[in-house]
Amino acid sequence: MDRMRRRAGAMLGALAIALLASGCTPEPTPTPSPTGFASEEEAFAAAEATYRAYVDALNQVDLSDPATFEGVFEHLAGSALADEKKSLTNLHAEKMAVSGSTVLNGFFAGTSNGALEAVACLDVSRVSLIDQYGVSQISPDRADVYAVRLAFTTTDSPLDVRIGESQAIEDSRCS
Repeated sequence: MDRMRRRAGAMLGALAIALLASGCTPEPTPTPSPTGFASEEEAFAAAEATYRAYVDALNQVDLSDPATFEGVFEHLAGSALADEKKSLTNLHAEKMAVSGSTVLNGFFAGTSNGALEAVACLDVSRVSLIDQYGVSQISPDRADVYAVRLAFTTTDSPLDVRIGESQAIEDSRCS
């Protein structure tokens, strides 16, 4: 009798191992990426969506109406927000007028030390800036397309991505 119990126990043990090995175990819970998103792809998509929304808001700015600046500010944080507030306030005070649209031609996202970063390629060839006397303030040497290095940050909600830093750079992907 003991022999039969041992054999039955061994068979049940072997069956349990076979079931475990056959994929009947639950799927592991995904580990969030360092950015707080479920995957890097999701983080990159959120960063690009934020930047596209920022460019769209910037294209809607009327420098004579500071209320139109708010749509731009809601996509920014940190030094990017401070710099943009200063820039738009100065352009308004100087009675500048902007026309045309900036176009996002490329967006290359990645992470560095767990931080979400990107390079954006902007076509500004259709954008003009005119002073109060009707004189263009655009340098004739201005490139039509340029690159911007972006660092993103989150707010109280880790999935609320904002542009924290922005700096014009040279990048061959934007040529």
